Amino acid sequence: MAKPRPWSNPPNPYHSTALEYVGEIPLARVHVHRDASRSVLAHNDSPDVGFDFSVNPYRGCMHGCAYCYARPGHQYLGFGAGTDFETEVVVKRDAAALLRQAFQKPSWKGELVAFSGVTDCYQPLEASLRITRACLEVCAEFRNPVGIITKSPIIERDVDVLQELHRVASVSVGVSVPFFDQAVARALEPGVATPRRRIQTIETLARAGIPVGVSVAPIIPGLDEDVPRILAAAARAGATAAGYVLLRLPGPVAQVFEERLREALPLRAERVLHRIRETRGGKLYDARFAVRGRGEGTYARAIGQLFEATARKLGIAAGGWGLGERPSTFRRPPAPAPQLPLL
Repeated sequence: MAKPRPWSNPPNPYHSTALEYVGEIPLARVHVHRDASRSVLAHNDSPDVGFDFSVNPYRGCMHGCAYCYARPGHQYLGFGAGTDFETEVVVKRDAAALLRQAFQKPSWKGELVAFSGVTDCYQPLEASLRITRACLEVCAEFRNPVGIITKSPIIERDVDVLQELHRVASVSVGVSVPFFDQAVARALEPGVATPRRRIQTIETLARAGIPVGVSVAPIIPGLDEDVPRILAAAARAGATAAGYVLLRLPGPVAQVFEERLREALPLRAERVLHRIRETRGGKLYDARFAVRGRGEGTYARAIGQLFEATARKLGIAAGGWGLGERPSTFRRPPAPAPQLPLL
């Protein structure tokens, strides 16, 4: 992972006090905290997300993407949305057991479960903790449909589980590749594998027979010139679907993003911020459903038209990367037979 950077951590508005360093900000180490939640299935009621239920094994993310819309959620845990988000990671170690309990309830009907609706389920901690893998094994046991979105090649480790899910239920994977330029990616996604390595992950999954698409998310206005190259590389690697989301900067994310953009790409920063406002009615963010993921105005429409035209030319579906309703395959495995008493 990239070396931690001395970036700022916007004050948590739910705290009555905040600490501000004078002079150089010290580098922070990653701390792992245990999540004591007694449930793991999150219900989504947003009409433009594409799924109703998700599992988020991790809160906070070591990938450290400057643009991550999930950052404000860390404030509800008592942390900041900046460096805290990538160094104070909360882990649901009991996620698989909680998921099994949820699947055993009569109210569960086998709806698709997305991994994850918020932070990356294959961030670096997953390499050793294997929480996401354990959850996917539960899904395979119950034949529950799954959709996965990730930036991480760690998913290649779990090809065997994904193949079993594909055999008994259904599974689709969206690999997130917002940039093709390695320098831009490293600047704004400091803890993530290179774009070309992620394209290789698409190829690995496709060769293994796993339905896989590319998620060009977020598309950042003013840094959107790589979209055709991303789609072309993904199509060559075996992606059969593609989706995109326009950059979202809710709450403190705008501050984090602008700060890191100006530091990493100082010559392009003003143009990028101008283009973002051009797609958001003069603001950096518009939270309205149906608008927040696509933007509005001439520039936003041009992005959408280029994306769809390129995908169509390449022969890949441009409606997303595979989330949505699936045929019902869910079934509860039979309970083990009771053990006979010993004489």
